[in-house]
Amino acid sequence: MDQHEIAALLNNIGMLLELKGESFFKSKAYYEAARTIELLEEDIGTLVKKDRLKDLKGFGEALTQKIAELVHTGKLEYYEKLKESIPAGLMEMLKIPGLGPKKVRAVYEHLGITTIGELKYACLENRLTKLPGFGEKTQSKILEGIDRLGKYEGQYLYPHAAKLASKIVKSLRESGLVIRCSVGGSLRRKKEVVKDIDILASSNQRDEVMELFTKHPLVAQVTSRGDTKSSVVLEDGINADLRVVNDNEYPYALHHFTGSKEHNTAMRHMAKQEGVKMNEYGLFKGDDNIVCTSEEEIFKYFGMSYIPPELREDNGEIQAAKNGTLPPLLELKDIKGIFHVHSIYSDGSSSIEDLVRYCMQKGYSYLGISDHSQSAYYAGGLKEDRIKKQHEEIDALNLKYPGFLILKGIELDILPDGGVDYNDEILSWFDYTIASVHSSFQMEEDKMTERVIKAMKNRFVTILGHPTGRLLLSREPFKIDMGEIIKTAAEEGVILEINANPHRLDLDWRYCKAAKEAGCKFAICPDAHRVEGIDDLEYGVNIARKGWLTGKDVVNTLEADAVKALLGKRARTAGHF
Repeated sequence: MDQHEIAALLNNIGMLLELKGESFFKSKAYYEAARTIELLEEDIGTLVKKDRLKDLKGFGEALTQKIAELVHTGKLEYYEKLKESIPAGLMEMLKIPGLGPKKVRAVYEHLGITTIGELKYACLENRLTKLPGFGEKTQSKILEGIDRLGKYEGQYLYPHAAKLASKIVKSLRESGLVIRCSVGGSLRRKKEVVKDIDILASSNQRDEVMELFTKHPLVAQVTSRGDTKSSVVLEDGINADLRVVNDNEYPYALHHFTGSKEHNTAMRHMAKQEGVKMNEYGLFKGDDNIVCTSEEEIFKYFGMSYIPPELREDNGEIQAAKNGTLPPLLELKDIKGIFHVHSIYSDGSSSIEDLVRYCMQKGYSYLGISDHSQSAYYAGGLKEDRIKKQHEEIDALNLKYPGFLILKGIELDILPDGGVDYNDEILSWFDYTIASVHSSFQMEEDKMTERVIKAMKNRFVTILGHPTGRLLLSREPFKIDMGEIIKTAAEEGVILEINANPHRLDLDWRYCKAAKEAGCKFAICPDAHRVEGIDDLEYGVNIARKGWLTGKDVVNTLEADAVKALLGKRARTAGHF
């Protein structure tokens, strides 16, 4: 187990203890231990081996032994027994937005409810309103949460599925049993949410490959096993399929099982017009199979440039590939620096200096600190005195690290009337600002659109943060006319954020191409609240690529001096790019 898996398990123990009604301080100890483990910079295995876990704050003998057991065995007997002591459905209920351990325990103890289905029925029967601390509003929210959970059931965020898939692919490649191996489907196309995992391999030892796949440690259940395809359910419930083909079939199969269905249909139609039958087994002209040893050769046969998997959504990529007009897509290595990072000044867990050092290690040349503004009181939003203190620290750090630029930013709340925190004098202190909606999500579309446009017209607003406010698998985008937002961004010179946090990935890639064509620029921002969150940048790059963006479209591909000049331009002139 790695430190993130251990931290997740410790969090689960804390929740299970709350469900059992144990002392909150007991649960709190596990929550705090999980947070400490999650933020460790040193390898957890090394700490266990050197018996140094006990040196961490709050780590007594019992907790140290439990973590050592996890590191050595990958399991924890205490956790397994704890899970067995309460109905399994109670943990499932915790997935309902807004329903915490105390409320789950209450419906269990007072109404005997042990499953989400029973809970929904109780809401429909209006039985929760009589429980202490509930009421009609709480019951209504729980019912909405259950419906939302059902809508998203069987869907997984890209990073979670990608991490599992990479472990299986790694095992197959290192086995020596496969010739070529890759993920396919929506994972290969870098979709932000996926339903399952598709893996394709070529091999002359199919039975041995299927044995390795079905016996993989991540597999909880084998649902089918065959010579060419096997299906399993992984530990967390996600389905995974492995297809094994001959190596001469691999390029055609990889293209086919990468999809999308719409892209494949369009490709087959194009091939048919040229007298070629195209499927997962090959390209056939009459009875002859046209030999292609790679996907690149398949596209080349049709006089097309290679179409990256991210673009295969039938969104104009086939015609562009035939015309030779596919853009050179952005790559992670193109990013020179980052914005939208929170520090301990608001709701982040890392100091500014720690964030700077981490960015330098990653090869970035600048960092924009963007803590919350004062209206975000729930997140420790900065008042005037804290801003001054932070800016003094940034000035000192810029002197300490002369080869690295730290930018003074702020994440401004867009207030319900379209105003933003602080007066013009205070706003002028910042190198840039990010304006974001964090409240009043239920406004009508026209009112929300007016609200955001008013904020964008403030000459001190540089970047529009997470433009639709969505939380993947959790909260729908608020109602807003993105056509008008894109038009205003282009006219006012406001940069559109692609928020790289995997729970957001907002701006949606489906808007990127249109925004680019309208003349908008973009900033890919991790919205990091700790140093490791900076690595989420790669997910934002995925979205940019799916949105047809190049390095020229993204402002944080600029060098430090150029980006500082660009960010300050709007505040000085309210001009355009």
